[in-house]
Amino acid sequence: MRIGILETGNVNEHLVIEHGRYGDMFSALLAQSDPGFETFYVHVVGGEMPQDPTEADGWMITGSRHGAYDDLPWIDPLKAFLRSCLDREVPVVGICFGHQILAEAMGGRVVKSDKGWGLGVHRYLPVAQPGWASAVNEGWSGYAIHQDQVIETPEGAHLLARSEFCETAALAYGPLEDPTAITVQSHPEFSRDFVQGLIDVRLRKIIDPAIVGVAEAELNTPVANADWSRIFAEFFRKKDQAKT
Repeated sequence: MRIGILETGNVNEHLVIEHGRYGDMFSALLAQSDPGFETFYVHVVGGEMPQDPTEADGWMITGSRHGAYDDLPWIDPLKAFLRSCLDREVPVVGICFGHQILAEAMGGRVVKSDKGWGLGVHRYLPVAQPGWASAVNEGWSGYAIHQDQVIETPEGAHLLARSEFCETAALAYGPLEDPTAITVQSHPEFSRDFVQGLIDVRLRKIIDPAIVGVAEAELNTPVANADWSRIFAEFFRKKDQAKT
């Protein structure tokens, strides 16, 4: 399968040498469970945009420091492209900003939350428990780095999970047991060292030190990155098999 990765953000210049760009992290996430995927990157934040959903067998949307509501020249074209993907039943996975932008594209609402920053390892609890998500259906822990939150769920989307900080933490679009898109607010593509690096080079300067201190103390908590890797890989493989 050929998976297109829509890069909606850039990795900090001080971290990219060690950790790679966001597309590299998403490729590595899939490869944990299935090294057979071919991936390519579309630098959406730099002005690139796919012309047709069928240029890939599936798409992944990365995180970003930008907001899904921002007045940027690539935001509306990206929303239109994602609507086209779902209309044509081309599978989509979204993480963090990817979770938010797909919700906005499909008629939901994203805002900068008055709760402020969510940072560290958060615990997510299930709302729905589809069979394909069995690995996380009792809940999971994941890296959280966000201020924006989905506050209105699009029509036709199923709420999968919430946390104490984030009420809309994962969504599935289409039939619950056979969705066309899966999105999560947490970051299964991130490593502990990358999150620490983000704190050191950027977040420590802009987030309350008390929040940062709690977050750093949590960073060694086991997270469900491998579970989400399997879920995403199996999701794409299942959708591909359904075409034949």
